[in-house]
Amino acid sequence: MRLSRRFRFCMLGALGLAMLVVTAKGQEKTDGAQQTDDKSKKPQVKDKDKEAQEQEAQSESAAQSLQKATQNPVASLVSVPFQNNSNFGVNPGYRTQDVLNIQPVVPIGISKDWNLLVRWIVPIVWQPVPAPPPVPEIGKYGFGDMQPTFFLSPKHPGKLIWGVGPFVVIPTASSEFTGQGKLSLGPSIVLLTQPGHWTLGVLTNNATSVAGPRGRPDVNQFLLQWFVNYNLKKGWYLSASPTVTADWEQTNGGRWVVPFGGGAGRIMKLGFQPVNISVKFFGNAVHPPTGPSSSSWSAQVTIALLYPKLTKEMKQMLLEKQLKQLEQEPPPKQ
Repeated sequence: MRLSRRFRFCMLGALGLAMLVVTAKGQEKTDGAQQTDDKSKKPQVKDKDKEAQEQEAQSESAAQSLQKATQNPVASLVSVPFQNNSNFGVNPGYRTQDVLNIQPVVPIGISKDWNLLVRWIVPIVWQPVPAPPPVPEIGKYGFGDMQPTFFLSPKHPGKLIWGVGPFVVIPTASSEFTGQGKLSLGPSIVLLTQPGHWTLGVLTNNATSVAGPRGRPDVNQFLLQWFVNYNLKKGWYLSASPTVTADWEQTNGGRWVVPFGGGAGRIMKLGFQPVNISVKFFGNAVHPPTGPSSSSWSAQVTIALLYPKLTKEMKQMLLEKQLKQLEQEPPPKQ
C-alpha cells in the first residue's frame, strides 16, 4: 500500500517535471521565432530606408542636372518659356508697358557632333500711346516683331560652352506702336561656363535693318545679357540676368538702357510636368527720358515648361511613381 502511494507520487512528480520541460521548450521556440521575425523585419526596414535615400539622391541629382540645363541657352533641352515683363514709369505719363514673350527653344541634332538650337521669341505687347489732353490715356495691344535666333553649338563642349549664329527681327507687329516695321539681321553669340553650383555667361547680338518701309526709322540695335546663377538645394536658385541695350541710331543721349537686379527661381513639378518658375526685379540706372524704353524699373515673371530627355533610370523612377499613385487610388465604387 505504501509502495503504491510512493509510486503514485513519483509518477505525478515525473509527469509535472515533464510538463515544465515541454512548456519551457515551447517558450524558447516562441521567443526564437519572435527574434527571427524581428531580425527579418529589421533588414526590410533598412532596405526600405536605403531605397528611399537612393531615390531621394537620384531625384536631387536629376534636379541639379535640370537646373544646369535650363541655365544653358544652348543645352539639348526642349522648353517653352512664358516670360512676362512689366516695365513701369514709361514716359510721357509715367505709365506701364507690358510685354509677354513666348519663346520656345528647340534643339535639332544636325550631326553626331553638332546641334542647331532654334530660339524663337514671339512678343505680345501692351504699349502706352501718348495723347494730348483732354484725350484719356490710351494704348495699343497686339503682336510685336518676332525674333528668332539660330545657334550652332557643339554637342560635347569643354569647360567653355558656346554657340554662334544669326539673329533675325521679322516685322510681324500688328501695330506701328508694337514693332519697328523693319526686317533686321545680325550676328549672335553666347558664351558660358558652369563650375560647381555656378553658371556664368553672356549672350549678345546686334541687329541692323536691311529692308522695310522708307517711312520707318532705320534699325541698328545692340543687346548684351550677362547672367549669373547660383544653384541651391531642392531645385532653388538665385539669378541675376539684366539685359543691356543700345540704340545706335539715337544721338540725343537716349541711346543706352543699363539695368541692375535679379531674383530667385525654382525647378519643380506641377503634376508630372517639370517647370522652371522665377521672379526678378530690375532697376534701370541709365535709360532714355521718354519713349518705349524709358522705363525706370521692371518686374519679370517667368514660367517655363520643360521637356528633358529622360534616361533609363529616370524613366524607371517615373514609372514606379505612377504605379504607386495608381495603387494608392481608392477602388471605384460599384
